[in-house]
Amino acid sequence: MAKRRANGEGNIRKRKDGRWEGRYTAGTDPETGKQIFKNVLGKTQAEVKEKLKRALEEAKKVDFTRTGKYTVEQWMDEWFENVCKIKVRPSSHQTYRGYIDHHVAPNIGKIPLEKLSTMDLQKLYRKLMNKGRVERIEAEHQPKGLSAKTVRNINQVISSAMDFAVAQKIISENPCKAVALPKLEHKEMQTIPAEQLQAFLQEAKATGVYEMYYIELATGLRRGELLGLKWQDIDWKNGIIKVRRQIARVDGKIVESPLKTKNSYRAVSISPQAIEVLREQKRKTNDQYVFPSPNGGPISPDSVNNMLKRVLERAGIPKVRFHDLRHTFATIALQNGVDIKTVSGMLGHFSAGFTLDTYAHVTTSAQKEAAQTMGNILSM
Repeated sequence: MAKRRANGEGNIRKRKDGRWEGRYTAGTDPETGKQIFKNVLGKTQAEVKEKLKRALEEAKKVDFTRTGKYTVEQWMDEWFENVCKIKVRPSSHQTYRGYIDHHVAPNIGKIPLEKLSTMDLQKLYRKLMNKGRVERIEAEHQPKGLSAKTVRNINQVISSAMDFAVAQKIISENPCKAVALPKLEHKEMQTIPAEQLQAFLQEAKATGVYEMYYIELATGLRRGELLGLKWQDIDWKNGIIKVRRQIARVDGKIVESPLKTKNSYRAVSISPQAIEVLREQKRKTNDQYVFPSPNGGPISPDSVNNMLKRVLERAGIPKVRFHDLRHTFATIALQNGVDIKTVSGMLGHFSAGFTLDTYAHVTTSAQKEAAQTMGNILSM
């Protein structure tokens, strides 16, 4: 049968086996100079016309001379080296690399990039939620599945790589866009009540870790930032701590690493009492780090968590995370009249708005008190 033109593009013909075929040019091979032909099949001419129309639209989005050259793993590596390392802050490179090596490559790495589907990703995330945790010493007693937040972070990394593949016309669309992601668990913020702080600090002193936890409660530093403090970071005269680095566990090793964001690099004012606590700590140590390990050098973040657990148990205080000491600092500061912008700067948040959202329960309470105060004044 003679070829028929479909909407002015591509060719349609009826094959000897009774099916209809639509054939179109998808580009030119840069090496051979020959045209690249693609086809679609259907039972009826109308069906093939519709398929051909969609295929031609798809052909505008994809450079067929570049498809079929990457697996998911190969593309993730290419993206990491040439895009991620430029766009993403250095402190996140190790995290992204870990996501690729431990979760993406072993599970979906061999799939051809253009064949990666939303369902492939959906199955991956379900698997990671059930048993995705990498076997490490520090994760020995933790649940075997990854948290919803980590799974969402992994999807964000994959999605960024897929967006770049779309921009490069290697794939027509990002399969991450239609994925159903797990909902984030709402973790209730916990703090040590002000009336229990003295009991906590007394037990910390008896345990030999008073100075560390005092400075944490006086500054609200992140755990890694506190452990990364060196004596050169202390401005004794002006009562200032300069936050310049953090300590983290990377591939089982305790190392220094850059801070989380540019806002994390900051100067935090401390009281004369905190300066005296630091002077006492300096008399007790002979190391460049303010809070070194017993053998010198940076202390393990896991060790600090174990210390905290023991202190809380002995003081009879309900269990809180180390990060909750940071919340305790912020909550007490806000409750005692320190303005939100100052607290935000001390915490190293990227905006006062983020701090306001995080501690909305504290500021709401303060606003109610202010409203009541105004009501009492205006009623006189």
